[in-house]
Amino acid sequence: MDESAGGDAVAVASYVGAAACADCHQKATAQWSGSHHDHAMAEATEQSVLGDFDDVEFIYAGVTSRFFRQGDAFVVRTDGPDGQPTEYEVSYTFGIEPLQQYLVAFPGGRMQALSLAWDARPVEEGGERWFHLLPEDTPAAGDELHWTGRTMNWNYMCAECHSTNLMKGYDPLSDTYQTTWSDVDVSCESCHGPGSAHVEEPGPWIADAVAEPSGGWVFDEGETIARRTGAPPDERQIETCAHCHARRGPIEEGRTPGTPLLDSDIVSLLDEGLYHADGQILDEVYVYGSFVQSRMYVAGVRCSDCHDPHTLELRQPGNAVCAQCHLPSAFDTPAHHNHPAGSAGAQCAECHMPEQTYMVVDPRRDHSMRIPRPHLTAEIGTPNSCTACHQGEAVAWAVSAVEEWYGAPDAADETRMRAARAVHAARARAPGAIESLSEVANDPTESGITRATALSLAVSDLSSETLLLLSRNANDPDPLVRLGVLAGVEGLPPETRMQLAFGLLRDSIRAVRIEAARVLAPIPMASLTDAQQELLWKVSDEYVAALRVNEDHPTARTNLADFYMRRGMPVEAETAYRGVIAFDPTYLPAYLNLADLYRAMGRDRDGEATLLQGLSVFPDEPNLLHARGLQLVRVGNMDEALDLLARSVELAPGVPRYAYVLAIGQNSAGDSDGALVVVRASLERHPFDRDLLSLAVSLHQDRDETTSARGYASRLLEVAPHDPDVQRLARQMGLPND
Repeated sequence: MDESAGGDAVAVASYVGAAACADCHQKATAQWSGSHHDHAMAEATEQSVLGDFDDVEFIYAGVTSRFFRQGDAFVVRTDGPDGQPTEYEVSYTFGIEPLQQYLVAFPGGRMQALSLAWDARPVEEGGERWFHLLPEDTPAAGDELHWTGRTMNWNYMCAECHSTNLMKGYDPLSDTYQTTWSDVDVSCESCHGPGSAHVEEPGPWIADAVAEPSGGWVFDEGETIARRTGAPPDERQIETCAHCHARRGPIEEGRTPGTPLLDSDIVSLLDEGLYHADGQILDEVYVYGSFVQSRMYVAGVRCSDCHDPHTLELRQPGNAVCAQCHLPSAFDTPAHHNHPAGSAGAQCAECHMPEQTYMVVDPRRDHSMRIPRPHLTAEIGTPNSCTACHQGEAVAWAVSAVEEWYGAPDAADETRMRAARAVHAARARAPGAIESLSEVANDPTESGITRATALSLAVSDLSSETLLLLSRNANDPDPLVRLGVLAGVEGLPPETRMQLAFGLLRDSIRAVRIEAARVLAPIPMASLTDAQQELLWKVSDEYVAALRVNEDHPTARTNLADFYMRRGMPVEAETAYRGVIAFDPTYLPAYLNLADLYRAMGRDRDGEATLLQGLSVFPDEPNLLHARGLQLVRVGNMDEALDLLARSVELAPGVPRYAYVLAIGQNSAGDSDGALVVVRASLERHPFDRDLLSLAVSLHQDRDETTSARGYASRLLEVAPHDPDVQRLARQMGLPND
């Protein structure tokens, strides 16, 4: 297949709607009808609404909501944006199973998703009830997480992946939407691409974005795992699915299926808070990021090998879907899984694809399909499917059982656990992390997303080894790896960023180009040639255009202001930050960044006013308290400053920087005892923090406590053995330094 020809055909075609496909593709249409894609969104009718609107009440967090009918309309009376009970008509259903949400039309073309959803599971499974999607947050009116807030806005958060040919149609001047689609649900052209050319000239569709890979799976003689025959599959199918089944941020509106994923989206790496250190899912990450870690993906498995692309059901039930490639006599047997045949523990997915439940009732399986590793649980705290299932058992029991069945981890096992240990060490800023990250990032057998994550974490160590690591991978064929390099470049001095990142401004992939423009923003234009300036401005414009795709959210607007500030455009940055605060007075980063801009400009009074305005909205926000404390230090009001800095440490003990600044302030005020108490307490939480260790050395030196100073200096040398300043300190203190 000529992929370039397919891409051209997609580009010139237009959307015609699912009805134009049905006559010729009756079987596929019948399979799709009733699927989750078909029910992704629908007008609220007797046929589509599952929830009980028979005049029922649901009480949550002190709010009584009532669901009832008014003629053909489905109505809910619940708390509105002002907290007052208001009646709203449901316009659309959203999803079908295991839960169904409901959309309400608001002024300005907005559609909001109710936080009260219908549990569509059977009664015997706990379903057939109303429930709240955020039971732990209890957001009130005015909160971003309240159903009338921006986070629950359909146009911004949900629409693109629940309808076909979705165009958000946001107007930033009026802050309104004119959102359109060609099909209300996820229909044929969402996956196959616009079909006008195919309708006009039926036959082989070279523009088909999700055609199943050629060849099949065969077991060679004596082998227990099948191999794919035919040409290696390209990325178009998985990247088409990934547009909606990945944790990502859009950088283009109106993505055409079949085009590179990273031309329309920036995909999240295995970031802390999203994934466990070993790559298992933690937050809601929608499959892609876990699947591309898997050995199945590397072997050529694609979505349609396991899932029917129209019904979305598994190709085969239970273990049979795995048996397509894994010989049952070798794997679907107690000799392999050590559980009674037919039991839950004998199901492949229970061990290799453990579930994580989101939205209260919606379990999703981890698609990294990894071997359970209770050894890692014992070592770094990552979950394992053994103790997740046998919840009454200790981790040591699982470790013992696995070793009894399969033996202690061998060299291959250790290699497979290497990335988890490296990521865990880097997140904790542990000694030797850069060496471990280098092993992972430089290993072509590791998944691209894992290597990219390792590179992104290298930013914590600014040694020559780090620079070599980033340089070596800057031209890797995998664009995710190149994105990882750019994330790793972020903390480097401008001249070093220039050496490593400038060439990526010419990258063929949009996400890589614009990330290069972002990290190169601090480069002084005067240091560049005319040609270099022209290229940087050109890609910077592309980056700004990508931000404007999501300027209906304050994050994108703040990122734009940040970009102006880094580019040395303070007037534009100030205007943009002020615009964010006017747009959304509850968006915290805008206050912090604007105050920081004023500090850099020497406008402390304006910075003070900004922080006080922010504190009037967020009186107990540790970031604002810390920033205000620093500002008071600069003007010499130490007593009030130390109170605020101490409060920020109390509210955010997980931020070592706050403890470091407080301790410096206390020591400057003559309270070295108090400073040491703060440093030691924070080092209990953050034993590898360089700033805290350096400060501990300095405090003890000032007190002539040489033994204690040497002890902390030794720890610092262990954490940062390549740092010239640390090496110099070690020599001064007579410490061995190899």
